[in-house]
Amino acid sequence: MSERARTRFAAVLMLVLVPALVLLGSLVWANRRFYLVSILVTILSLLPMLLRFERRSPQARELVILSVMIALAVAGRAAFSFAPAFKPVAAVVILSGAAFGCEAGFLVGAGSAFLSNFFFGQGPWTPWQMLGFGLIGFLAGLFFAHRYQPKRLGLCIFGFFAVFLLYGPLLDVGSVLMVSGDVTKEAIVAALATGVAFNAIHGGATVLFLALAGEPLLRKLDRVKIKYGILSDAE
Repeated sequence: MSERARTRFAAVLMLVLVPALVLLGSLVWANRRFYLVSILVTILSLLPMLLRFERRSPQARELVILSVMIALAVAGRAAFSFAPAFKPVAAVVILSGAAFGCEAGFLVGAGSAFLSNFFFGQGPWTPWQMLGFGLIGFLAGLFFAHRYQPKRLGLCIFGFFAVFLLYGPLLDVGSVLMVSGDVTKEAIVAALATGVAFNAIHGGATVLFLALAGEPLLRKLDRVKIKYGILSDAE
């Protein structure tokens, strides 16, 4: 499968099937099967990555680097557990997508949310967090993966708006579906309005982490990618 065809397949999975699955969990299963939904989202997240290895077997170092990025996001979330809105997770997910592509970005985002919630608590919010962080990683891959050394300003702008306009509102709307079977326009508007300050702080934290560590970490990831041919379509 060509890179373009694989990207289209990944887009259908991440932008259509995964959101439909998360909605199914909230609207049809009434949030009672969030573990099942989370596992299915994880499986769908893995499929595009497996297609990258259709002509060869994945090497241990390729799996290790993605595991390291997920672990870094989980550790960052735990380290700032005292500040709910101030987390580096989105920044790590964005850098993963920028360095390794949209498929890896979604996998790191979804995996980070799922695994970190074993510490913070699993619940019906887990699939929504997996979807939100996964979409941020996917879009980061689309915007930055084929550019050499994305600029700090571009990363920061993307990071703020990805959190403030995508992740935050998605979780706000999801919270309405989690707590109420009667979803109204007024309830959604109220949830979005209530989340503005929280989402702005979360977006600002993402900007701060990207400004401080974005370019240095991307340079290191690019060096590792080039030296070892990690997640390279050329192999």
